Amino acid sequence: MIKKLTLLFFTLLCAAVLRAETGHIGLNFAQLPTQWDEAIPLGNGIMGTLIYQKDGKLRLALDRADLWDLRPVKVFNGPSYSYKAICEAVERKDMTPIYEMIDARTQKDIAPTKIPAGAIEFAVAGLGEVEDAVLDVRTALCTVTWKNGTVGRFFTNAIDRKGYFQFTNLPGKIAVDLICPAFELPEGEKEKANSLSRLGYKNGKIVKKENRIGYKQKVYGNVSYDIEVKWEYTGNDILEGTFCITTDGTWYSEPLSAGKQMKDHAKDFATACKEHSGWWKNYWQQCSISLPDKVLERQWYLEMYKFGASSRKDAPPICLQAVWTADNGQTPPWRGDFHNDLNTQLSYWPGYASNHLEESEVFTDWLWRIKDNSEAFTRQFFGVEGMNVPCISTLDGKNLGGWNPYSHQPTAGGWLTHHFYMQWKYSADETFLKERAYPWVKEVARFFENISVRNKDGKRKLPISSSPEINDNRIDAWFKETTNYDLACIKLTYKVAAEMATALGLAEEAGHWQAQNEEWPDFDTDSTGLTIAPGYPLSYTHRHLSNMLAIHPFGLLDVSQGKDTERLIRRSIHHFEEMGTGGWVGYTYSWLANMQARIFDGDAAARSLHIFAKAFCSPNSFHLNGDQLKKGYSGLTYRPFTLEGNFACASAIQEMLLQSHTDIIKVFPAIPESWRDASFRDMRAMGAFLVSADYKDGKVERVIVRSEKGGRLRILNPFTNQVDEKDMVPGQLLEMNRTR
Repeated sequence: MIKKLTLLFFTLLCAAVLRAETGHIGLNFAQLPTQWDEAIPLGNGIMGTLIYQKDGKLRLALDRADLWDLRPVKVFNGPSYSYKAICEAVERKDMTPIYEMIDARTQKDIAPTKIPAGAIEFAVAGLGEVEDAVLDVRTALCTVTWKNGTVGRFFTNAIDRKGYFQFTNLPGKIAVDLICPAFELPEGEKEKANSLSRLGYKNGKIVKKENRIGYKQKVYGNVSYDIEVKWEYTGNDILEGTFCITTDGTWYSEPLSAGKQMKDHAKDFATACKEHSGWWKNYWQQCSISLPDKVLERQWYLEMYKFGASSRKDAPPICLQAVWTADNGQTPPWRGDFHNDLNTQLSYWPGYASNHLEESEVFTDWLWRIKDNSEAFTRQFFGVEGMNVPCISTLDGKNLGGWNPYSHQPTAGGWLTHHFYMQWKYSADETFLKERAYPWVKEVARFFENISVRNKDGKRKLPISSSPEINDNRIDAWFKETTNYDLACIKLTYKVAAEMATALGLAEEAGHWQAQNEEWPDFDTDSTGLTIAPGYPLSYTHRHLSNMLAIHPFGLLDVSQGKDTERLIRRSIHHFEEMGTGGWVGYTYSWLANMQARIFDGDAAARSLHIFAKAFCSPNSFHLNGDQLKKGYSGLTYRPFTLEGNFACASAIQEMLLQSHTDIIKVFPAIPESWRDASFRDMRAMGAFLVSADYKDGKVERVIVRSEKGGRLRILNPFTNQVDEKDMVPGQLLEMNRTR
């Protein structure tokens, strides 16, 4: 007992010190949230928890990242399901059979879909009023304090994939219960379009014992899941407990059931808390920032907390809601899927420069895992060899459906090649390049070669093309000329394939990809800047910056390329803003901020990010898409929760502090004029260089670069404004200081 209390005291003391040092960072509520999408989020990549109050009880809504209903879409196996069929429908100007096969089906069917796991509830009404509820992002520990002196502490262990809870100073025993999802509606309750009851499951069996509850639920096919909760009173006023969720029949299932894991790998709260806090301490030591703008500094830490909580090795990547599926008796917004026309990609933008390559590699791990299914989809739907990836994907990489121009977007794989490129460039990992990155990218490049046709002037084009969410789901969402979005994905793929082949010494293959790239036309432009498609400028307010993909994130067009390109970039951004904000959502502002940072406009980037943080985020920092202030930042005021806007926000802050996409490292390239002091530690630049820098009294004070792998360093010296070049060996340091 003494050892247990000592470990607990040490853990809580460390948490208190960290909180005192970073009081503005984290979540602080004067009372428990009362809505699931405002709840306090905990996660360890595979399991998520939302802590809030429901019907007078303290509720821990539980989620498991691989918990999916993966029933097949039968119509997608039929002979009429093809890219050719869509091309023919566009040509005859009758999309009726396509809408019926793809779009209407999605409205009728309830699955495939992500599903919630259940919830644990504590009967806390007798504890009285809550004094505060705090999430310390440094330790990923949630603490709820009641005015009577009771304290509840909760975390999802970063090490052992279990959740832990502890109540101290209890006035008496409190009831613990496990609630299963509403797979069967109570008699008399009306079923909604997205009700979980439409999945057709029978409620699983809940077995309750004195201090233990077990629950097993069968879902579609051979998949099932178990939840186990156990607890004990270690004194008259201390309650400690553990909970675990396991799946059977998924790619990520563990060999042991929840009950077996709890029995074979038991540990007390203090021991688990110490190892959990240690993981998070290491996570935060990998990169840190300090900004004079405490709103943006806090936002970065909240976003990177969610990143660490939702992306972990040996778990699925971040989907629309990651490990925080809706706890409202319904399937999640957009079925919680993997939207590869923006949402998955933006979610991984911040991982590279923040020096969290293990977490960012979770995305390419999954893309590699679904490679076989993606190639099968390409052969079946597009009728050619090579590889594209379903734009709206299930956990196993199969097409879920949706608006046909985007669920079957022909260049989704092209955007995804960027993440293999980023993982390689930031890590300088030659094994990853040889064994995963190039083999994956090469197949996408082969697909573009095989699917393309020639136009009248001999240039390549797609048979039909699209630009995400332009013209919604109408027939004119399909273009007969290749859009700038699709063209950017194609050009990026060939550029990356050629660069990778060159690095591997495959000169012939590199030459082939370069030649392929030259067979495609240049980006279409007019007086508005980059158009949507040839002869089709953006003419209305829109949420997706798809026509400017070449600017950011790809960097195919960059201000470093000269005045003409810079004018084109600035004109394109200005025109997008000129169309108004009525059609924007939260991620529009955070993506725009990344672009504004790329043109070194720190004031504009900061302004966009402040709007995002104050108008489009829930009190718990979740991105809710619509303008929650109803102040005219968007014509949309709804609140579906998705995460990509959050992570794009963190990325934009990093772009303000460090850029290396041109292979030249720039420190503090886009900070606002009003910032007098800022710093960052161990941000990562392309080439596997770790960079730390200080900005004091409105000037760069010091820069330190450490080479992780060795190689050629190119850095814009902030003191001479010249590019310095230096060959470095692994572990070598370069320090530059202002001459006083």
